[in-house]
This record gives sequence, structure tokens and C-alpha cells, in this order.
Amino acid sequence: MLGCPNLPLDAADPEGPQGCLFVAERGGGTVMRSIEGNGAREVSVTGLTDPSRAAFCESVESAHSSHGDAAQIARRLGVTVPPFRIDSQCKYAAVARGDASIYLRLPTRKDYQEKIWDHAAGWMVVREAGGQVSDVRGEPLDFGQGRTLANNKGVIVTNGTLHDQVIEATRAVLGIDGRRPDQ
Repeated sequence: MLGCPNLPLDAADPEGPQGCLFVAERGGGTVMRSIEGNGAREVSVTGLTDPSRAAFCESVESAHSSHGDAAQIARRLGVTVPPFRIDSQCKYAAVARGDASIYLRLPTRKDYQEKIWDHAAGWMVVREAGGQVSDVRGEPLDFGQGRTLANNKGVIVTNGTLHDQVIEATRAVLGIDGRRPDQ
């Protein structure tokens, strides 16, 4: 379960009712309902195959993800839509329900390790909505290493159909092993 108390129920109506709960069960899809518990509906990722038409999610805080690297990746992919900047795991929710097709959490420091609580619920919500989640090298997230994703570097979330293209662009910008060549 992923709770987003400030996320509008309808992205097209940002001033409308807010507060969403996303419930995912392995093999059972993802359902979104209002935070009051009503209006449940199944959600799914976009079917986009052309990255130039993709909406891009990233953290508001530049300390959480490298905005400069994300901009370079977006240019490589031909993305023209301005980034959709929100914080918390709501970025996962935005990809799961099709508000965006790409979310990047790019390394800002060589030694930084993502925390599992920042990604575990969102990972399941996106996967069950039909998307794909990996680190910047394309490796699956490894939640079995304690409090951090110690075996992973950064996080890439997509609608699934764009994943390989996003990984390729990310590798080109960050370097083949998921680090910037100067790190």
C-alpha cells in the first residue's frame, strides 16, 4: 500500500480532491482509491513506446536526484515535455496511473545508498500496474541487504516499454557502470 495524501485524485484537475491510496498485490494488479476509501479503480502505466512523448517525473529536491543528468537523459531520449516534479513515493504513483512514463532517481554522490522505505511500496505498485523498476545499470532492486539498496545504484522507473531505451540513455550519460565518468 502506498499513501499519497496530497496527490490529486485526477492529475488533470490539480485543484480538485486530493488524497490517494494505491494498493497492489503480487499478481493482482494495482488499485487506486480516494484516501477516504471510496472510488476504487484499477490503474495501469501508459502504453507509450516513443520516449519523446513521455512525461518525466523527478524529485523537487535536487539533492535527491541529479537534475542536470536527468535533463541530459531527457535530451538523449528526445523528451520535450517539462519534468513533473513532485516528492515522496508519489512519483511511483504517477507512473503507475499513467500521469508520467519515466521516473529517475539518479545518484548525486558516489557513496549514497537508497533507503528501502523510499522505494519498496512504490516498486510493487508500479510493477503490478505493468511498469518496470531497476537501478541505473538495469539490475533489479535488491531489498534483501538491510536498510539500504546497497547492491544498487540509483533507481529507474518506467512504463516498461520504455525501460531499455531509458537504461541505454542513462548509461550513456552516467557511464556504463551507472556512475558518472568523473566519479
